[in-house]
Amino acid sequence: MSTSHRVIGATVSLAALFACSLAVRPLVKVASGTTTAPRPEFVYVALSEGYVAAFEIGTDGALTPVPGSPFPAGSSPNGVAVDPTGKVVYVANVLSDDVSGYTINADGSLTPVPASPVPAGSGPASVTVDPLGRFVFVGNCGAICSGSGSGSISVYSINRRNGALTPVAEFTAGQWPEPIAVSPSGEFLYAGNYGSANVSDFSISSTGELTPVAGSPFSAGSSPLSVFADPLGSFLYVANTASSNVSAYTIEADGALTQISGSPFGAASFTASIQTDPAGKHAFVAVGAGVLAYTISTTGALVAVAGSPFPAGTGPNSLSVDRTGRYVYVANAGSGTISAFTINPRTGALTAVAGSPFPTGGRPESVATSPGPR
Repeated sequence: MSTSHRVIGATVSLAALFACSLAVRPLVKVASGTTTAPRPEFVYVALSEGYVAAFEIGTDGALTPVPGSPFPAGSSPNGVAVDPTGKVVYVANVLSDDVSGYTINADGSLTPVPASPVPAGSGPASVTVDPLGRFVFVGNCGAICSGSGSGSISVYSINRRNGALTPVAEFTAGQWPEPIAVSPSGEFLYAGNYGSANVSDFSISSTGELTPVAGSPFSAGSSPLSVFADPLGSFLYVANTASSNVSAYTIEADGALTQISGSPFGAASFTASIQTDPAGKHAFVAVGAGVLAYTISTTGALVAVAGSPFPAGTGPNSLSVDRTGRYVYVANAGSGTISAFTINPRTGALTAVAGSPFPTGGRPESVATSPGPR
């Protein structure tokens, strides 16, 4: 389970050795025809001990801690997300009921944005950034963590100049609306309700107001813990932890969900996190045994990739595909590490990166990738 309600493991030492990557990145051409310094990519990890660990991605996919990492966060940070420009990181702090925001510096280090942290609802367990960079959405566990009542979704507008957050409103959702996904168009929001085996579906107004879509909530498997919309906005995938499967839906023009033929698709014990590659060709699912890889058919159906599952560390509970589609990073809560894999672009098969898994210095609850500030 991906909140502070997981059993907190022994704290891994926060001391980490910092080293500069010796790999040379290809130069990036600019409009004038000249070249400029390569743009780094980064990985950010929410550590339940109250920190955000930051790593630079090398040309081979290996991870190197950035200067100053780990960075202080609130109490029991559980969710982490990067805005689409790669300029800001947001962290949901489940036990301090707030959201931290950080500017991503050129070297990947973090500086708090103005007025950070900002208050959230009760038990903010996840954070998602609108693909258009307008809003931040936070799933609040609230009283339902004890098995009753409804959770909520806090909405904030983003100051595009400095990344600061301004509260918009708080909206009622189902029981434990931890996983949240927003369609690529920014029109619809989907919240998996962990405690009620369904998905709440909302339209998003230009001001961030949420309005339930007709037919919402839509049935899912047992204990949905991760929700992801494919890059074209055609399909929605939900990882169901207790039923060990993945629900798949077609996203209709009005945002409503229709189950895809064959859904739910079998996964494995502790189906915790799902994401597709940027091309929408393959899907990756963190499960207890490692990472399952699937090919996505033209109908949105999932077909297992040969060799799945690919072994990761102990207790994989969150994963992120980098924005180039070359790598998958998996947070291993039980072993305090990040597993790194290269993606075969043709088959979707995974190969462990040299040196993987990489120590995080704590218990990783979630992981997000960023292309670095522009």
